[in-house]
Amino acid sequence: MLPSRHLRAAVRQRSHRPPAAGEACSGKLDADVIRRNKAITVHMRAGRVGEAERLFDAMPSRSTSTYNAMLAGYASNGRLPVALSLFRSIPRPDTFSYNTLLHALAVSSSLTDARSLFDEMPVKDSVTYNVMISSHANHGLVSLARKYFDLAPEKDAVSWNGMLAAYVRNGRVQEARELFNSRTEWDAISWNALMAGYAQLGRMAEAQELFDRMPQRDVVSWNTMVSGYARGGDMVEARRMFDMAPVRDVFTWTAVVSGYAQNGMLEDARMVFDAMPERNPVSWNAMVAAYVQRRMMEKAKELFDIMPCRNVASWNTMLTGYAQAGMLDEARAVFDMMPQKDAVSWAAMLAAYAQGGFSEETLQLFIKMGQCGEWVNRSAFACLLSTCADIAALECGMQLHGRLIKAGYGLGRFVGNALLAMYFKCGNMEDARNAFEQMEDRDAVSWNTVIAGYARHGFGKEALEVFDMMRATSTKPDDITLVGVLAACSHSGLVEKGISYFYSMHHDFGVTAKPEHYTCMIDLLGRAGRLDEAQGLMKDMPFEPDATMWGALLGASRIHRNSKLGKSAAEKIFELEPENAGMYVLLSNIYASSGKWRDVGKMRVMMEDRGVKKVPGFSWMEVQNKVHTFSVGDCVHPEKEKIYAFLEDLDMRIKKAGYVSATEMVLHDVEDEEKEHMLKYHSEKLAVAYGILNIPVGRPIRVIKNLRVCGDCHNAFKYISAIEGRLIILRDSNRFHHFRDGSCSCGDYW
Repeated sequence: MLPSRHLRAAVRQRSHRPPAAGEACSGKLDADVIRRNKAITVHMRAGRVGEAERLFDAMPSRSTSTYNAMLAGYASNGRLPVALSLFRSIPRPDTFSYNTLLHALAVSSSLTDARSLFDEMPVKDSVTYNVMISSHANHGLVSLARKYFDLAPEKDAVSWNGMLAAYVRNGRVQEARELFNSRTEWDAISWNALMAGYAQLGRMAEAQELFDRMPQRDVVSWNTMVSGYARGGDMVEARRMFDMAPVRDVFTWTAVVSGYAQNGMLEDARMVFDAMPERNPVSWNAMVAAYVQRRMMEKAKELFDIMPCRNVASWNTMLTGYAQAGMLDEARAVFDMMPQKDAVSWAAMLAAYAQGGFSEETLQLFIKMGQCGEWVNRSAFACLLSTCADIAALECGMQLHGRLIKAGYGLGRFVGNALLAMYFKCGNMEDARNAFEQMEDRDAVSWNTVIAGYARHGFGKEALEVFDMMRATSTKPDDITLVGVLAACSHSGLVEKGISYFYSMHHDFGVTAKPEHYTCMIDLLGRAGRLDEAQGLMKDMPFEPDATMWGALLGASRIHRNSKLGKSAAEKIFELEPENAGMYVLLSNIYASSGKWRDVGKMRVMMEDRGVKKVPGFSWMEVQNKVHTFSVGDCVHPEKEKIYAFLEDLDMRIKKAGYVSATEMVLHDVEDEEKEHMLKYHSEKLAVAYGILNIPVGRPIRVIKNLRVCGDCHNAFKYISAIEGRLIILRDSNRFHHFRDGSCSCGDYW
């Protein structure tokens, strides 16, 4: 966006000097100038900007029309800064020059600059006002559009239709109707526009009233009514209007096909489709999409294969269908065969990989997308940010944030919420909060993301402060909000506050407690050692406890070393989820910490008998856009010798500071010395050591682990953070831990 002060300077600096040699800006134009002006326009329309520039530079004589051709060409090819520079050099710009630049500014979303240029214009015509009306309307600024409409000294049909369309497009049908009633000289386009506005809102009675009053109907009028009824699910009335229509075009037929398809009446849709006298790509796509939506991919492919007029939308429909059905190989095959791809194609393939958990393939495809010079749309940005969040690729996510701003998308809800989630999941609290404060518009998802983000990081008070801010706005807290609030209380030990919110949420916010809320409360009470209350709450619930609730109770049993309750909870989980390896390990930890090695052995045998395999623990971190992965006792990392040597030295230093190995965490009945050795090389410790060696002082060390962090590593990292003077941010499968100056953000309440 170009600052308004630069624009004002451009208007002031454009000189009223006499034309220099070779600049004929008035008087009769010779045929050569006219011919070259036309050639410039042809080059610009074809995107051959360089050819146009060479022709312009070589012209011995130029007219204002010459400059206007270049100005319009730069604008249409997205070269706004160059257009502004050229505007400064026009000896005698005319109204067309101003209007061209005005339209370019409006199209590029530089509405502040457009208004500045409008104010500076010496002469304004109906085109000037129409540009201001349409540009503000396109950005949803309907009141400002009306201001320029009212300012226009002369209004033509474009002005009236533009203002009417502005109201309709933005759902302000009542104001559209008032404008419509203020005059009588409306053409069929205007009647159709207002009728379409009612139809889009499902107000078919009012649309029908207008339709019945129309002095003259055209095929668009009939199509509007047919599609309106079809979209609303009234296929009887849609078909009646279709049968009554004196003239039908391909869009009339397609509206009925789409209506039947959208309402699940595939046989009727296919009958109408087969009876169509003429089909266009939209017709074919509607029928293919109908099969895709019903996951009937074989039928969709049969139709797709015989399509005589495939376009990029047809290919995208098949690509999206395969992707949503989880058929990634077929989706990629379609993607690779596409003769032409657009931003939707790339976004669909990116989403397919991302939703399938193929993070590396997602980012590789994004790199290829950049190499092809493809434009990244909002969907692709949101998908990529989510991928970065999943693998905690913060540097990549920050680069995407920069590209997002450069692309001019700003921080609307869609990409803004994805950006928030990325920063929180990557452990970057400061940038997450900055992104939240910079968001142009927030919805419940925005607030919930911040509340849940703070909760997962152990910053319960901050989460509740954001909740209070949310309550002060017009956004109403929902059930997801209250899950975040209760989790914040649970992770921060705010027991009484959590109990208060739980028992008042129906009265205060209209939220009825669901299983997720009860799970949070069981976790809250259990962590606080109030195990009897947690069990009592489970008994009083209006539904049976699920595995997650029993898991919360099992976790509390581990914290408070209650092996009897832990065994009872684990047995319930084994009934509900017999293959949940994490619960076997958790119960084994409880037995091991109590020295019950026979029970630990029984758990190991039980896992073998049931075919349950412990998920191997591993940790990873991103350093200079490269992800480094570590497993316990890692022997494949290229810098393993350096890492192990550093860990040995670090282990000695933290022991001198008071660290003692939590050998009770080892699930093997071996000597303490061997237990210490086993604990020393856990994957998260290897990752932290690598981070200290390779990440500059002053920058946080961010580590992600696929399982819960063990108690020994948690204790060790507190000492390491103090001795090394580093902030260590660890994301495990349950929450975040921020280690700084010898303490953790969880307050050891995890």
